[in-house]
Amino acid sequence: MAGDGGVPSPAPAAPPAVGPPAVGPSGRPALSRHVRMRFDMTRERYVLLGPESVIVLNSTGADILGLCDGHRSVSDVAAALQERYDRVVDDEVAAFLARLVAKRCVEIDDG
Repeated sequence: MAGDGGVPSPAPAAPPAVGPPAVGPSGRPALSRHVRMRFDMTRERYVLLGPESVIVLNSTGADILGLCDGHRSVSDVAAALQERYDRVVDDEVAAFLARLVAKRCVEIDDG
């Protein structure tokens, strides 16, 4: 309560929501230098190995990252996936990569 006759003070504004960084279609993704993608025989899945972290990938995620060589653009990666799968949405590929950029597993070269 504020000292102005019992009128409560307004609640402080919530900070703006911060999501993963945007990944544009012309960006060229590659694994960060400190991250390796390996097949884990125990899990029978690909994993991303980073300092003190392991991220288990599904087959689609592994296919996306297998195409991220720093030379192909995000659009090129999505086009290559469209040859393998019936339905590929460019925005979903970009969103997947953006989540990994936020975790510092993937770097995007915009130049």
